[in-house]
Amino acid sequence: MKRVKRQFMLLCLSSVCLCAGAQDDGGNGIVVTGSIQSDILIPQEDEKIGTEKYSEWGLTNTYAEVGVMSKYVDAGMRMEYLEHPLPGFEKDFKGWGIANLYAKLHIKDFEVTLGSFYEQFGSGFILRTYEERSLGIDNSLLGARVAVKPFAGVTIKALTGLQRRYWSLGDELISGGDVELSLDQWVKSMQNNGTYLTLGASFVNKHEGDEDIFVDATHKLNLPNSVNAFDIRARLQHGGWNILAEYAQKSQDPSFDNGYIYRKGYVAMLSTSYSKKGMSLLLQAKRSDNMSFRSRRSMNGTSSFINHLPAFTTDHTYTLAALYPYATQPDGEWAYQAELGYNFKRHTVLGGKYGTNVKINFSHIHSIEKNIKDGAAKGTDGYGSAFWKWGDDMFYQDLNIQVEKKLSSAFKLNLMYMNQFYNKTVVEGEGGMIHSDIFVAEGKYRFNNKLTLRGEAQYLSTPDDEGDWVFGLLELSVLPNWMFTVSDEYNCGETKIHYYSGFVTFNKGAHRIQLGYGRTRAGFNCSGGVCRMVPASKGFTLSYNYNF
Repeated sequence: MKRVKRQFMLLCLSSVCLCAGAQDDGGNGIVVTGSIQSDILIPQEDEKIGTEKYSEWGLTNTYAEVGVMSKYVDAGMRMEYLEHPLPGFEKDFKGWGIANLYAKLHIKDFEVTLGSFYEQFGSGFILRTYEERSLGIDNSLLGARVAVKPFAGVTIKALTGLQRRYWSLGDELISGGDVELSLDQWVKSMQNNGTYLTLGASFVNKHEGDEDIFVDATHKLNLPNSVNAFDIRARLQHGGWNILAEYAQKSQDPSFDNGYIYRKGYVAMLSTSYSKKGMSLLLQAKRSDNMSFRSRRSMNGTSSFINHLPAFTTDHTYTLAALYPYATQPDGEWAYQAELGYNFKRHTVLGGKYGTNVKINFSHIHSIEKNIKDGAAKGTDGYGSAFWKWGDDMFYQDLNIQVEKKLSSAFKLNLMYMNQFYNKTVVEGEGGMIHSDIFVAEGKYRFNNKLTLRGEAQYLSTPDDEGDWVFGLLELSVLPNWMFTVSDEYNCGETKIHYYSGFVTFNKGAHRIQLGYGRTRAGFNCSGGVCRMVPASKGFTLSYNYNF
């Protein structure tokens, strides 16, 4: 029934899109855009790093998008081919077809979308639909979305739809609305002194059918068919200051994530930032409690989430700094982050001839206190929790210092030190607390306007888990078209394994082609606190990207 329903909706939307693409917009022109992304692996089995057994000679994730924009109507579609998906995308990812299709009507301050769409209310505490291909996430909604600005400073959104889950649609209906008021648009004195105040409120309802979840052999849970969530927020901007306060709450939502208890969910956040020329400051605090919000209560993993809880940790780009990334724990956590950036001016003691940029970041994630009730059994309230009290477990801590220094007109040096605590048991299920010290040195030397050499040397020291790691990289850029990269990630502790790789990249206009060979280590791939386990792999890779 789901498949028939999906095919019928896609057929109807296809007709709308074809009409939209063919219409004349009164001489203002029709713009066609699109892209192709294809990542291919010719896999090789390697028992030493623990690769899987492959039945196909080649694996690929391929995406093709096209969009048509005109004065009043836009339309677009995305086709995906994952019939032989890359490692880590098997099972439900396997398949191909039209994954995203929409038509949008926009007239002045009114906009309506039919088909697949993405939306975020506020910080995403109760609604965030998005696509992140590296994590295998596409939780778009298929339905209708309306956005209107009836007056200056007022934005209203309403939506309803079914959530995508891999190659099917859920039966659960997601509906909601959002209102934002920009008060500064109504008060001239605020505009005159550069003060901006935005208030927002959101509401989301999930309607889900009944399900047979038993407490014991004879007692079945009475599950709520509707789960409601609301969000309120205020953002104040003045000069270099930016302050955001946000609070969200969710009604009783027994699910796989919380052990089918009936406790309500809560999240509160306060974020303050300040910036001026040469300096920036960020202070953030967030407390979440039982805020896993899915379209399908019995699901686990990264799929079927309606909302998003930011991690309040740095998304590190250096390989060893990202070896142990943190995944947000939606069942409850206290999260803190502070960051200070300062640029020492040129021709000062610490700035030198070219200036020096220093950034210090600190993140700490801790459990909340839980007073367990009745063993937190199914069908109970589960536990109580005092707002300000911590629990017994530290989930994550990261203190890192980065220094960027230009030593000459041709040479730039970046240095980083990082002290990290990573609770592997909490994030991955087992492994205990891992304490590590990480050192990074990155240098970039520009020989001339066409030739640049970049190198990285990294070292991770820890007595825990698999022990110490070292990483080295050399990257030669030959403008305007070529880049050559070689790297090696080596475990000098327990496994003594090299994860080597080499890549040749060619760019020409809107085209980008990359050919490579090497090993990929098994581990977590994370973005914004959302993580997916990636298995080990080895082989030749070919990536092609084209935008038009």
